[in-house]
Amino acid sequence: MMTISLIWGIVVAVCCCLWLIFGMRRRQMGEPPLENGLIPYLGCALKFGANPLEFLRANQRKYGHVFTCRLMGNYVHFITNPLSYQKVLCHGKYLDWKKFHFTTSAKAFGHRSIDPSDGNTTDNINKTFIKTLQGDGLNSLTEAMMENLQLVMRRPLLSKSKMSAWVTEGMYSFCYQVMFEAGYLTLFGKDLTGQDAQKGLILNNLDHFKEFDKIFPALVAGFPIHVFKTAHHAREKLAEGLRHENLGKRDRISELVRFLNDMLSTLDDMDKAKTHLAILWASQANTIPATFWSLFQMIRSPEAMKAATEEVNKTLENAGQKISFDGSPICLNQMQLNDMPVLDSIIKESLRLSSASLNIRTAKEDFTLHLQDSSYNIRKDDIIALYPQLMHFDPEIYPDPLTFKYDRYLDENGKTKTTFYSNGIKLKYYYMPFGSGVTICPGRIFAVQEIKQFLILMLSYFELELVDSQVKCPPLDQSRAGLGVLPPLNDIEFKYKFKHL
Repeated sequence: MMTISLIWGIVVAVCCCLWLIFGMRRRQMGEPPLENGLIPYLGCALKFGANPLEFLRANQRKYGHVFTCRLMGNYVHFITNPLSYQKVLCHGKYLDWKKFHFTTSAKAFGHRSIDPSDGNTTDNINKTFIKTLQGDGLNSLTEAMMENLQLVMRRPLLSKSKMSAWVTEGMYSFCYQVMFEAGYLTLFGKDLTGQDAQKGLILNNLDHFKEFDKIFPALVAGFPIHVFKTAHHAREKLAEGLRHENLGKRDRISELVRFLNDMLSTLDDMDKAKTHLAILWASQANTIPATFWSLFQMIRSPEAMKAATEEVNKTLENAGQKISFDGSPICLNQMQLNDMPVLDSIIKESLRLSSASLNIRTAKEDFTLHLQDSSYNIRKDDIIALYPQLMHFDPEIYPDPLTFKYDRYLDENGKTKTTFYSNGIKLKYYYMPFGSGVTICPGRIFAVQEIKQFLILMLSYFELELVDSQVKCPPLDQSRAGLGVLPPLNDIEFKYKFKHL
């Protein structure tokens, strides 16, 4: 036994040595500084995954604003100066944003490729997202979401005994359940068989979604889903519920789902269902933690609560809306929702503190990346990456960057502030939780509207308090760094009860 172990140890050691000699990339003339790492294939992935922000800051101090790291077999060029972001995006003809995103989607959700270059879809798929998530298509989504949020929030009113009682629960758990149920109904409509069947379906889907979402970072990293049997089962059950025959039992399905279903005519029923699952995940995975952080930061700041409450009351008054448990639900149009700079600022500041997205593009060919103060040679299939959290936590751009300031995005007149500077130069890109350029999230406007609607309703219908008024801000879950908004590592207890109107 000892002999076999020794032989295997020698084999592994020899392989590592051979990789160090022949497998490591050598930096060529004109290329960015290179950090290969010592672990074959993984490179610097473990260090990056442990704490991306500190890893990038350390390399920034060591190499400057541009450097290359090997991560999971890929060579990633990090551009860390926000003044260079615009220059990077100007090289669009050399960069492919679709390859990584479409490949990752197919692996994670299990559907056939929806990359237009593979022939299963056309380039119109991107226009479909824009058409149904922005402009006129946004109106119907927003109206449905407002209706469904109130359907979920006001359900306890059916029990009169619950109206005056304080309810204590985890805030993240509360946001998760409310936003998931309302979002699911908004995208996929209501069950025609009745409320009881619908509630049971939503609860089952919520459990399956949590189980699947838990291992999503591993799927993005390249691990096959078959390694995670419970999550694999959860994914298949979620997709099963989104098959055509099951959607046929639902009413008021969103235009987004109907248009996408028509667009993917070459895919079979289960592949279509899994693309619907991708839409469900995209609509929930970042919106839910973003909703939590917005509510948490607002409640723990008396100044934010006061300003937000005053803005909500003023908006409802100007819209002729009366808060009532017996009357019609609250209804605000796009123009009214857009004219709420205080809530906008609260949401932006919450996302600035909690988002950790990784904006990536793949080089289509060898080319030279020209930045404002230097140029770098980039090889075909290498990845260009922006990590906006570096900018969001830059004290020159955002003084006292780790502190929540509800009015950080308000100017002296109480309007939306858009002027931020780095090294005395006005930034075009200063806030990037939703990506950038052609890769910017097409659903970002709807996501912000959802969160805003949630906050409006919470302030309108409920009295809200933290169980511990001095509670510390929970740490961010770094295991999801690169995917968007990071959830809290632990939940925070709060209590709420219906207002006496």
